[in-house]
Amino acid sequence: MTPDAIVEFTEALARIAASGGGPKALTAHLAQTAGGGVLLEDAHWRLLAAAGSGPIPASARSTVESGAPGKAAQVTAGNLRLGWLSLFGTNSGVDADALLRLTAAVIGVELARDSARGRKGGFWEALLLGAFVDAAAARDAASARAISLAPSYVTVALEAEAAQTQPADVGELRALANEVFKCADAELGFLERTMSLLVFVPVLRTLDASNAKTAASLLPRSAARRKPHLHVSGGVGMLRPLLALAESVAAADAALAIGRRVYGDGRVVSYDDLGAYPLLYEGADPQRLRAFATEALAPLRAYDDKHQTELERTLKLYFKVGQNVKTAAAELHVHRHTVFYRLRQIAEICSRSLESPHDQLTLRLAVAIDELHTSN
Repeated sequence: MTPDAIVEFTEALARIAASGGGPKALTAHLAQTAGGGVLLEDAHWRLLAAAGSGPIPASARSTVESGAPGKAAQVTAGNLRLGWLSLFGTNSGVDADALLRLTAAVIGVELARDSARGRKGGFWEALLLGAFVDAAAARDAASARAISLAPSYVTVALEAEAAQTQPADVGELRALANEVFKCADAELGFLERTMSLLVFVPVLRTLDASNAKTAASLLPRSAARRKPHLHVSGGVGMLRPLLALAESVAAADAALAIGRRVYGDGRVVSYDDLGAYPLLYEGADPQRLRAFATEALAPLRAYDDKHQTELERTLKLYFKVGQNVKTAAAELHVHRHTVFYRLRQIAEICSRSLESPHDQLTLRLAVAIDELHTSN
């Protein structure tokens, strides 16, 4: 191979690593360039990845220990011995030894990073299982894993479907989340699941929670620009303190599931914006139903009390008469233009659109629950 070809190969390795492709994608790149079969195994000879064509043994252990045909390079990171990368049956004219060493070096960095991720992921998993008796114990455990904690977090649950030609990779999803949820003052937390990713976005100020929600809603659009083969769906949980993070995770998972059913794939929706749907999805008890109705109608009641208006009464009557503005105006003894004006006020004050079936369901359910539980 020419020096330029080796430089091009090395640059491709760097691009794959930077995009979150991980050891599997790096192994595949070596196999494609060298024209042979490649095995990546850990330090205990357990298979991590295989790629390429031609006869590939079940393990490269015999190659290393007895000198059988094939090439093998140790994968290291500093003094850590992380595994072996082996190459079999390459094309003529390819500097296989150089390509193997270069790929092994980059994979070593990736495996070391994955090891650190695993240690950090273990902390978040323990936190969600309630393993820490108080915040001080959690902070001590985090410090031992070089994790800097924030007092509160918003959880974002993400899943990605990929084009048929390129399978979804949680590593790519993580790299994308790192770009979208950048935080200069605190560290993002991650917990990788089989085909999904939990992102714990630190909240140091009230504005951080709003920014996280906005960034999450724009994430599918960001994915379409940066990684067109990824189709991202997700849910945003509630803001919760460190030791109550499991509640935020449950809300994020529920938002992801509800959002897919209501809006389809390719959107990231917030639990707080789903209105009545979480009540129906989770089977809320009467106490939670009353709290939901009170919260949904509270802005109207506060406005009515302050300005001596009848917005809540107008909304209830509007629904009662089947959304007939003329009939509502007659019942209220006002002009129909007044009803139209009040409806616009209601939508603005409640941050809901009366043209949206989903927002209308939320307000209708709030009115129904309030009428059921208000004593006459």
